[in-house]
Amino acid sequence: MFWPKIVRTLVATALLSCAAAIPAQQLVNGYEPKWWKEAVVYQVYPRSFKDSNGDGIGDLAGITSKLDYLQKLGVNVIWLSPHFDSPNVDGGYDIRDYRKVMAEFGTMSDFDTLLAGIKQRHMRLIIDLVVNHTSDENKWFVESRSSKTNPYRDFYIWRPGHTAPDGTRTPPNNYPSYFSGPAWTLDPKTNEYYLHYFTVHQPDLNWENPKVREDVYSIMRFWLDRGVDGFRMDVIPLVSKPTGMPDLTAEQLKDPPNAYANGPHLAEYLREMNREVLSKYDTMTVGEATGTTLAQTDSLVGDGRHELDMVFNFDAALLRHPDFGPPGLAPWSLPALKAIYDSHAVVLTKHDWDTVFLSNHDSPRVVSTFGDDSPAMRVSSAKLLETMILTLRGTPFLYEGDELGMTNYPFKQLADYSDIAVKNAYKAEVETGKISAASFLADQAKLTRDNARTPMQWDSSPEAGFTTGTHPWLAVNPNYRQINAAQEESDPASVLNYVRTLIKLRAHTLAFVYGDYQDLDPQNEKIYAYTRTLGEKKYLVIENFSSGPVTYTLPNGLKAATLLLSDIPASHEENASTLNLAPWESRIYKQ
Repeated sequence: MFWPKIVRTLVATALLSCAAAIPAQQLVNGYEPKWWKEAVVYQVYPRSFKDSNGDGIGDLAGITSKLDYLQKLGVNVIWLSPHFDSPNVDGGYDIRDYRKVMAEFGTMSDFDTLLAGIKQRHMRLIIDLVVNHTSDENKWFVESRSSKTNPYRDFYIWRPGHTAPDGTRTPPNNYPSYFSGPAWTLDPKTNEYYLHYFTVHQPDLNWENPKVREDVYSIMRFWLDRGVDGFRMDVIPLVSKPTGMPDLTAEQLKDPPNAYANGPHLAEYLREMNREVLSKYDTMTVGEATGTTLAQTDSLVGDGRHELDMVFNFDAALLRHPDFGPPGLAPWSLPALKAIYDSHAVVLTKHDWDTVFLSNHDSPRVVSTFGDDSPAMRVSSAKLLETMILTLRGTPFLYEGDELGMTNYPFKQLADYSDIAVKNAYKAEVETGKISAASFLADQAKLTRDNARTPMQWDSSPEAGFTTGTHPWLAVNPNYRQINAAQEESDPASVLNYVRTLIKLRAHTLAFVYGDYQDLDPQNEKIYAYTRTLGEKKYLVIENFSSGPVTYTLPNGLKAATLLLSDIPASHEENASTLNLAPWESRIYKQ
C-alpha cells in the first residue's frame, strides 16, 4: 500500500484523543463534541473470538489475551456481544441471569480482568443490553408461567387467545415471529399464550409494568457501577408494544418490524431510562433500531430529547437481504447505496448522530456481500469497504475479522449450521414444500448469521489458532491458511495494516468526524466520490466499486490534490482531474 509522508508522520505520532483538544462547550461545525462521536468501535462476538482453555468455545480470558492486538489496531471502544448466563438458544441473546457470566465464557473475575485490561489500554467497553425479552429459563419467566396469580405474571405478555366452538385454540393475533412461525406460544401450565417476537424460548417482557423497568434499570446500574461505559441496546424500539396489539394488515405482514417498532410509550420509557440511569454516568448508548425509518431517527437520538446517543439504521446493511420474507440475496447498485448515505446527510441534523456499518453478528461477511471475495479482488475490495466505513458521517463500527477481510463460509448442508434462524426457516420453508432444500441451502449460505460467527482466524496453525482443542463450536473457514492475522501482520500490503493506518488517519482528521459530506457523483454506477469538509480543510475520497479499471474525471473541474492514502502502491496521481483507478481501488486526498 502507498503511505505518503503525511500519513507516515501521523503513524509515528502518538495517538491523541481529539476530544481532549476541544473544550466540551465549544461546538465543532455545529456539533457538540463527544468521545463516542470520535470513537472507532470494534464488535467482539465472545464465542468466536479466542478460546483460552481448549474447549472450542471463545471466552473472556481469550479476549483479554488479544487486547494488545485491538489496541494496535487503533480502535478505542469494544462492543462485547452478550456474555451473560444463557442457555444459548439464540447465541446468548436469551438471557437467564443478567448478573452472571455465561459459564462457558468464564467468571465474573474474568470479566473484571478483561475490563481492567481495556481501561489500562485507554479503551472503553460497551455491553449488550437485551431487555425486550429474556430466556424462558430466566427466574422471572419461571415464576411468571407457574400460575396466573404469581407476582411475576405481569412481567410478560400473556393472553387467552381465541377458542372456536369446537374447542380449537388459536393465538391472540396474527403476529409472526422473526424466526418463522407465530409469535405466540400456548403454555399448558396456565393454558394461555405468551408473546415472543423471536424464538419460543425468548418471551417478551411487559414494559408497561413499572416493576419490569425498575429491574432493568437496576441491572444497568450493576454493570455501569462495575465500570462499563455504555450499552448497545438490542431491538430496543420493540419494547413498547402496539396499542391493543390488533391483527396486522396484509400490508403490515410484508414488513412486520415496522408494525412492531416504536410503540406509543417508547419515548416515555427511553426518557425514564435516561433520567433514572444514563444521565448519571458518562455513557455511550446505541440502539438496534429494527423497524425504525430514517425519518423516525431524530425521535430517538435528537440531542434535546435525552433518550439515546445513536442508533443502527439498517437501510444500507439490509440493502441485499431484508429482515423478513423468503431467503435470497437481492441485487444492488452503487447509486442505491449512495442514495442511502446521501439521505442520511440530508435528514439528520447537527443535533442527531449517525452510525456507519455494514456488518455485525447478524450479517454475512461484508466483503462477500458488498465486495468481491475472489482471491484476486478480496484484499482491494475489503480495503475499499473499510475506507468507506471509516470516512463517512457517523461513528464507525467494525466487526471482528473485517480488518482481515474474512469471507463467508462455504456452507453445504443443514448440519453445517448452528443458526436457529436457519433451522426454523428450514422447517417452515423446506419441510412444508415451499422451496427445495437445494435452493434454500444455496440462499442461506450467502445470508446466514453463521457466516459472521465462524471462529476468528488468528494464524495458520490447526483451527486457525482460535483454540488448542480439535472441535471448535462452529467450523473454521477452510481459507484460514491464506487469511489470518499472523500472515497479515507481516505483510505491509495486507488489509490489517491498511485498516490500522486508516484508523490512525481518521483519529487525526476531525473532518472525518465532524465534517460536512457531499456526494460528488450520485448516479455513477462504479465510482463513489465524496468530500468531507471542516472549515478550510477538505478531503476527497474516491472509491472504485468495480472489478475492472476505471478512468474517472472528477466533476465540476475539481482536481485531486495531495494523496494521503491509497491501497495501491502505484497510485501517485496528484493535482489531476482525471484519475486512473485500479479494480476496487480507494484513495484519500487532502484538497
